[in-house]
Amino acid sequence: MFRRVVPPATIGMFGGGQLGRYALLSAKTMGYKTLVLDPDPSCPAGVVADEHLVASYDDPHALERLSFDCDIVTTEFENPPADALDKLAETVLVQPSAAAVRIAQDRIAEKSFLVANGFPIGEYSVLDDATVGSEASVPTPPLDVALVDSGAVVKTARLGYDGKGQRRVRGVAEVHAAWAELGGAACVVERVLDLDTELSVIVARTADGRTEPWAVAENSHVDGILDLSVVPAAVDPPTIDRATGLAMAIADALGYVGVLAVELFMVDGELLVNEIAPRPHNSGHWTLDGSATSQFEQQIRAICGVGLGDTSMTTPAIAMVNLLGDLWAGGAPDWTSVLNDPRAKLHLYGKSEPRPGRKMGHLCVLSSVATEAASRALDLREGVSQ
Repeated sequence: MFRRVVPPATIGMFGGGQLGRYALLSAKTMGYKTLVLDPDPSCPAGVVADEHLVASYDDPHALERLSFDCDIVTTEFENPPADALDKLAETVLVQPSAAAVRIAQDRIAEKSFLVANGFPIGEYSVLDDATVGSEASVPTPPLDVALVDSGAVVKTARLGYDGKGQRRVRGVAEVHAAWAELGGAACVVERVLDLDTELSVIVARTADGRTEPWAVAENSHVDGILDLSVVPAAVDPPTIDRATGLAMAIADALGYVGVLAVELFMVDGELLVNEIAPRPHNSGHWTLDGSATSQFEQQIRAICGVGLGDTSMTTPAIAMVNLLGDLWAGGAPDWTSVLNDPRAKLHLYGKSEPRPGRKMGHLCVLSSVATEAASRALDLREGVSQ
């Protein structure tokens, strides 16, 4: 469905995290009214929205309010109840669609979609009640024994993120033990790959098929959590073109509306799709400081069907590092050095409770050279807790 939604229309947001916060700030700047649904009364997006409904995502009264008060509803995370989005879509425009969210929020459905549409992915098997007998001592076919013998990762099909719901394994017995540890939930088992590097592409798409990608980011993870993103990625132009083309083709195949992130593995010079995320993405935070249009403003533009903004870089290079709750272990960090650096941009999300592994903010460093931006960003982060 293509329909333009212009200010002062009301945008409803499923989810109140930092992604929703930035998107709603952009929406308010553009003149839209905003309403967020999130059960956390202190969520980051709730503070900036015109109204915050503190309720569960499937609460019938909250859904009725969204349906009645909003001109369009979107989401800032991949795990809202898709049935709730379907229910809303009966009476209000919902973008991205519940169908697209269903695929992206389930690793089994996601991989099936990618394979069916001819996109390259790494080797994997499905692990669920159909492949593990209730009284079996080890998983049974179709689990690929050769795949797990060389080292694999067991990942829950749903609700896993930032390294959660994952176990490294080697051999069938360890797969079975990991599956039991994860509660017997449906999982995918992926071969551990020897990576050249990790890339991500953020792309925006409207309902009438217009697309705009950003520059490709090169990413580093620590304990399954994104640690560092550097733009532009240090790969050759043909790889950049292939990565961008894959992301745009995936958005088209999904019939996607909004901002979509596509994470890619580069193995022996070839690109494999790792995951897709139906929302703005952590590796796209650099667009707040280094692009003519941020991924968050573009999310609003894309779902509302208005003109997409310019995605060109406004700096030759930029690096982003995440600020996790671990930095607060010895007390509040000292941000003086970050704020004193004219090339650095500090972003804190307003979360009241720092916890290990929790994303509390990020900082970006602009530079003429990507390696210098990355080195400076890492140094600044290290210095705040000393």
